[in-house]
Amino acid sequence: MSEPRIPTIDLRPWLSGDHAARKEIATTVDRALRTAGFLLVTGHGIDPALRTAIRDGARDFFRLPAATKEPYSVRVGGRGWLGPGAEANGYAEGTQTPPDLKESLSFAAEDPTGDAAVDAEWFLPNSWPAEAPGLKALVTTYLAQMRTLSDQLLELLGAALGEPEDFFTRHTAHPTWGFNINWYPGTEVVGEPQPGQFRIGPHTDFGTVTVLDRQAGKGGLQVFTDEGGWEDAPYDPAAFTINIGDLMARWTGDRWRSGRHRVLPPPADAPAEELMSLVYFYECDPRTTVESVPAPTGRIAHPPVDSHVYLREKLDAISVG
Repeated sequence: MSEPRIPTIDLRPWLSGDHAARKEIATTVDRALRTAGFLLVTGHGIDPALRTAIRDGARDFFRLPAATKEPYSVRVGGRGWLGPGAEANGYAEGTQTPPDLKESLSFAAEDPTGDAAVDAEWFLPNSWPAEAPGLKALVTTYLAQMRTLSDQLLELLGAALGEPEDFFTRHTAHPTWGFNINWYPGTEVVGEPQPGQFRIGPHTDFGTVTVLDRQAGKGGLQVFTDEGGWEDAPYDPAAFTINIGDLMARWTGDRWRSGRHRVLPPPADAPAEELMSLVYFYECDPRTTVESVPAPTGRIAHPPVDSHVYLREKLDAISVG
């Protein structure tokens, strides 16, 4: 049988230190990231009950009246509530799509670096809704685990690229990250989708790695590959869905592809379907200079970029209005 385009990686053999297993896993990861830019990862050790509790707390907030949520309203890249119509991810591809059919609670790195200019842009305090009093403790616990997992994944990616394991993590001493709790309600909340409108429009992510805890649904995640076009993403309730972003693809000289994906609108045969995703976007330290690895590993030598000038331009591109 041929290996699936999006394989499932058990992290336990990688973390155990078995040389032969680690080498095989690194080879599988390299192959997958060259074709789809996606993986499923099990063996991560993160309690599913924690993810359920976060969803329950966030759902209570999302179902509040819009007037109650409005004081927390922010633009893309902010810390708070992204309401209906705030974001259109298709804009990042230059497509003028209708706004995405979702709401989000967004959080981001907030521990200051001591650099006033960097802190003012990237390390501001988070806004925690008073109407969801238990959410802060739950999310804070989850975010600490996401940071650890993301660094483990970056060490695996360093080895998969044929570089030292700290090739990427040497740039994550004080990284930025973003965390979205995305709520995808049914048509009774969002209305009938317009032509070309999605829960999240086709796009690639912007940073290094994205760690997604998702739910299966008819109006769920699809992944694009040259071989298969748009296909429903594989789902395993025990796994996180991992994809790399534009910054990582650039870093590898386009050896790896930034995983293009979308989230389908509420399905016509299940219009009340409600899904919620927990999405952790990992990046790197501000002012990191990202240079493409040279040939023969890399395929394209992109000009060096300041990581966070690059990321800010990407975030601005998907803001509506």
